[in-house]
Amino acid sequence: MSKHMKAEGSGSDIDASDKYSRNNVERYSKRCRRHRLRRSVARGVVAALVVMLVGGGVAFARWISSVQSRMNNGQVITPELEQSLSAATDGNEPSTPNDPYYVLLLGTDGRPGETDYRADTIILARIDPPNKRVTLLSIPRDTMVEWKGTTMKINGVHTYDGAAGMVQIVSEKCGVPISHYAEISFDGLATLTNAMGGVTVDVDQSMKDTENFDVVTELQPGVQTLDGEEALFYCRCRHFPDGDYTRMHHQRSFIKAMLNQLLSTNDPTKIVNLVDATADVITTDLSVSEIVSLASEMVGMDTENDIYAAYAPSEPKDVNGVSYVVADWDALAEVMKVIDAGKDPSSFNADQHGYTDGGSSSENAGPTSADATSSAGTVSASSPKSAT
Repeated sequence: MSKHMKAEGSGSDIDASDKYSRNNVERYSKRCRRHRLRRSVARGVVAALVVMLVGGGVAFARWISSVQSRMNNGQVITPELEQSLSAATDGNEPSTPNDPYYVLLLGTDGRPGETDYRADTIILARIDPPNKRVTLLSIPRDTMVEWKGTTMKINGVHTYDGAAGMVQIVSEKCGVPISHYAEISFDGLATLTNAMGGVTVDVDQSMKDTENFDVVTELQPGVQTLDGEEALFYCRCRHFPDGDYTRMHHQRSFIKAMLNQLLSTNDPTKIVNLVDATADVITTDLSVSEIVSLASEMVGMDTENDIYAAYAPSEPKDVNGVSYVVADWDALAEVMKVIDAGKDPSSFNADQHGYTDGGSSSENAGPTSADATSSAGTVSASSPKSAT
């Protein structure tokens, strides 16, 4: 088992009375020292960007400060979250600034100004800058867990204890330290997609849902550039025989496509506009310098072959009248060993739910027969647009 793996049940829960104890302060100090290592690398990148864009003027410094304050929203990036991140990484200090690390990514159903919202998408990402590789592990939002003595769906932890609780439960169940956190609302995803001029995706199957969507309700198969509302439909639609599993696949495919476009952007003006748009829709503990440094390290990444993807081994079950997803924790531990070693974990999902992450087909993971019949020969307002 790698140095990052922890036995299930070891957990990283922080007792409220001990939250600011000497031990926790020491953990927080270690985390700060680790961040300083990364920032020492990032400063050079930011300095180069300053020279390239505005020659290091005061206006740029103010802009950076504005971006930083918007991304580090204090309602989400709380002391409790910082403590959870420091506790999760306690004893797992990197030997070099660029060691691979884990980031918890959440997609939420929150809207601007709202403080009460749910985690709808949960992805644990392993970032490996030296090898220019990213691994995305989806965790079904309905996964059954025990949290503080209560059985609940894993996204219920977010309702009770916010980002801090989600870092703790995912770190515990996946057995790895989580160094950073980021969340984006679905409205924010649409905004960011539009700021990028759309995201080009190969839609793998016919998709239709008129019950839960009213702006975009249908997509046809094929390579197409999705605007914000189409991206929302693509990432949120779960009208499939296997429900959330195909939806999780689409979410990971969209992230891959988005990364591909972001990493191929070399126009400084466009980069600045994207960073500005990102600051309004993404909340994260990462600093601007860390984000710029990571982006520079990942330039040249082979997004077709070096973004690995999988989901936590699991299956839907009815438990005492409640619809859950029940995870195979032993199998997940094996998946995490592969991920932690920097290998491709997708084979663990082969033949599960009629679907593999190597690419699903409309035959195996398409709409229900009723949807297929109703959409046959229909051209909707959201039919494929030309890829750009």
